[in-house]
Amino acid sequence: MGFELTSPTAIIAIAAAAVALVALAVTALLTARLRRLRRDQVAVLGEAGEQDLVAHAGRIGRDFEALQTWAEEVLGRVDARVSETERRLSGAIAYRSLIRYDAYGEMSGRQSSSVALLDETRSGVVISSILHRDQARVYVKQVGAGTSDLDLSPEEMQAIETALASPPS
Repeated sequence: MGFELTSPTAIIAIAAAAVALVALAVTALLTARLRRLRRDQVAVLGEAGEQDLVAHAGRIGRDFEALQTWAEEVLGRVDARVSETERRLSGAIAYRSLIRYDAYGEMSGRQSSSVALLDETRSGVVISSILHRDQARVYVKQVGAGTSDLDLSPEEMQAIETALASPPS
């Protein structure tokens, strides 16, 4: 006896195989969804899979409060360090310039120079180095709020003005 595809037994067998394949595909799909659901459940309930959602929510709330307290403490420390850094930087050199010139009107190639080094309050020093063939002199003058108690040479004044005209660094 042969097997014919047109016989009722063959049609039922093919239909049963098709239903089995569909059932297998649905089972695979549901298994994948169940795995995703379990992964999401672990994210919400934790590894222990607590049954009491209220207790779990309370634990999450306490953990969040602890994290918030820690973040506020760290922010306070960072804020204090930034304030200290800003305080220290206020005394750092913010304005500077170099003016080169020929102090004695000779053809020596502008070997003399004046350097202005000022902080953000426009206070600091002007250092001048006057070079001549047989001698060199260095002058240091204190500057407060952009001026000096001592008389400044035109080159020293130019160094201060040039420094203050540039943006602070």
